[in-house]
Amino acid sequence: MVSIGNKVADFNLPATGNKTVSLSDFSGKVVVLYFYPKDNTPGCTTESVDFSHFHEQFVAVNCVVLGISRDSIKKHENFKSKYEMPFDLLSDEDDVVCRAFDVIKMKSMYGKQFEGIERSTFLIDADGVLRQEWRKVKVKGHVEEVLVAAQSL
Repeated sequence: MVSIGNKVADFNLPATGNKTVSLSDFSGKVVVLYFYPKDNTPGCTTESVDFSHFHEQFVAVNCVVLGISRDSIKKHENFKSKYEMPFDLLSDEDDVVCRAFDVIKMKSMYGKQFEGIERSTFLIDADGVLRQEWRKVKVKGHVEEVLVAAQSL
């Protein structure tokens, strides 16, 4: 499990653009990892579009934004293309990284229980240390809050 103040273990996940992404690929950069439940759903779309809208401001402070969900790369490619996202989306179909960040939670929809991703964001500094986390994220205003935190590193 990750914890604030500790180095985040490296991981490898398939990503949009037909590549594999490792956290270590971004050594020397600030990294924002945002975990979201599902491509093309209202909250996830709003959050991803918000990260896209502020992308240049993240880049200006040496920060990389990466979105992670359990959706397939094919779904990610369609989602990214549809909303013209300027950053990669990573596919964690086996829940390995999701579980390392403890974002898989029991959820309930229409009376049925299931495991799903709890919307969460993590800010990792240029040395790979977890500096801040947001759990049970409410989308409105969230990206702006993450940007302010990234700018303060």
